[in-house]
Amino acid sequence: MTTHHQTTRRLSLLKPTGRLTLGNLLGALRPMAAAQHDADCFYGIADLHALTVTHSPGRLRELVREQATLLLAVGLDSSTLFVQSRVPAHSELGYLLECVATTGELNRMIQFKEKGRGVDGTRVSLYTYPALMAADILLYRPTQVPVGDDQRQHVELTRDLAIRFNNTYGQVFTVPEITTPPTGARVMDLADPTSKMGKTGSDGAGVIGLLDPPDVVRRKVGRAVTDSDTGPSALTADRHTKPGVTNLLDILVACGGSPDGLTTYGALKKAVTDAVVAELEPIQKRYADLAADPAAVTEVYAAGAARCREVTGPVLAAAQAAVGL
Repeated sequence: MTTHHQTTRRLSLLKPTGRLTLGNLLGALRPMAAAQHDADCFYGIADLHALTVTHSPGRLRELVREQATLLLAVGLDSSTLFVQSRVPAHSELGYLLECVATTGELNRMIQFKEKGRGVDGTRVSLYTYPALMAADILLYRPTQVPVGDDQRQHVELTRDLAIRFNNTYGQVFTVPEITTPPTGARVMDLADPTSKMGKTGSDGAGVIGLLDPPDVVRRKVGRAVTDSDTGPSALTADRHTKPGVTNLLDILVACGGSPDGLTTYGALKKAVTDAVVAELEPIQKRYADLAADPAAVTEVYAAGAARCREVTGPVLAAAQAAVGL
């Protein structure tokens, strides 16, 4: 979820549901870092959203700490970094928007339809979290929200809730326009190249974690799915007929390598391994330095949360006054 405010404000929240991966780096974190130079960027860790399903408190704390450190390690140091739960306006506005959303709307949301509907053990928060996600966006008064297809439904709901709130209680929220973002590299799972390399499978054989040491990267790339074609066209890209090879070629180029002169799967995998290890090395070194000084990381996020409270406070206050609180 990424947002703009008069082309100067961007907001992205990452859910700490697993370890950050090469897919996150190439698809999201690198574009986020590039945006820092011409925008006021707010990048958050959406820990409240991780509570919608069964979780271990200790692991959640560990993932938040690791993700917070990694966001700095990949270079998001010119942004306002924050942990969502440290900015109370998110959950407070989330409740006010629950009072504007209808059960009809929430019943139609894909996540709930696929994961929770009709299941007795479903947490109420899985049903209501689209209202919290709308609060995440509207608190920062963005004018544009670039979204991928998987988040479009959430942002359409955000627009609907903002319009309904404004029409019912008075003009409080900026109604954001939906735009299509420039796509970062789309990295697929090495073991199943038809699925995205995701955080939730972050312990899987086909997922490269940002903190994986070189020998682990080598083993995972070495076992990556290719196909049975060994002729002269073996190393050509075609996402439909050769998804595994295409994915490896994409990763190679995204990490600064080149397929020129490569003729075998073995040579391709070696080149991919070398390129990925070179891409991750400076990040891992910076991560180790930051992890050795956790107080400095805590300080960055405390300052970020304080700035978020300044920005979101007036919006929450206006919404509360509008509904009669």
